[in-house]
Amino acid sequence: MKAPDAPLFRDPVHDGAADPTLIRHRETGEWWMFYTARRADLTTEGFGWVHGTDIGIATSADGGRTWTYRGIAQGLAHEPGRNTYWAPEILWHDGTHHMYVSYVSGVPTDWGGEAHILHYTSQDLEHWRFESVLGLGSDRVIDASVWLLPGGGWRMWFKDETGGSHIHAADSPDLYDWRPVGPALDKQAQEGPNVFRHAGSYWMVTDYWSGLLVYRSEDLTDWVRQDEPLLAGRGSRPGDEAIGHHAFALSQGDDAYLFYFTHPADGQRSCVQAAPLTVRDGRLRCERDAAFGLELRADRTPALRGGDMPS
Repeated sequence: MKAPDAPLFRDPVHDGAADPTLIRHRETGEWWMFYTARRADLTTEGFGWVHGTDIGIATSADGGRTWTYRGIAQGLAHEPGRNTYWAPEILWHDGTHHMYVSYVSGVPTDWGGEAHILHYTSQDLEHWRFESVLGLGSDRVIDASVWLLPGGGWRMWFKDETGGSHIHAADSPDLYDWRPVGPALDKQAQEGPNVFRHAGSYWMVTDYWSGLLVYRSEDLTDWVRQDEPLLAGRGSRPGDEAIGHHAFALSQGDDAYLFYFTHPADGQRSCVQAAPLTVRDGRLRCERDAAFGLELRADRTPALRGGDMPS
């Protein structure tokens, strides 16, 4: 396998790619990356540059090693005017793609105001239809991650800023109707949960501002925190000389990869990176400076990520 680019991807419009998520297009075999397209090249008051954002799209025809910018997701307009879309979570189930995306009305210059998670569906990853604003028991929720429950149905994890910025959860029988079930992790503030299954266990990786916290579970309910965070220091590859943020993990049989974003030197620009994941002595590890090859394959990819493996 050939090594991927480093950085893996930079947004050619605003140079602020963040919060990546990947899914395989089941018809073309291409890999699609959806991400928050931060407007990092703008000089704005306060935090205006991280608001008013679209969901960008890049695609790869070589198993994820190189990526081509393809524009922004269409059909997301929820209200008139310029609004804010963050952190897409996208999965495939029973012939339909589902997107859960964080939404803030307008272009605030601070971190206040309401935030909701919106649900969209698509048959082709190109044309999206609005389904609903999720009722999650709070008007300050962001960063959805979804996985199948072992006993059937689905669970969503998200950050609730009215609940200590802890990770909360909601359950659904059908991906449309969601019922909040309370805190999933309540020991500290964190955001950007990403849940996946690898090496016989469930894992959750969260963004903790000084690296990525790691939790392990056997049932998606009880989580045990790992002592060592991931990506807490600096990497040596181009564009990777800062801590990692808001990651997406993809299991590939015996292998797994972490896709995350970093802020290079000037603080506003951001780019997407990839690194290998391993499990040793029951702990998840990410050696960001290690040489590795990347070739994402359908027969090693969970079905909910567009592959052929059971989820």
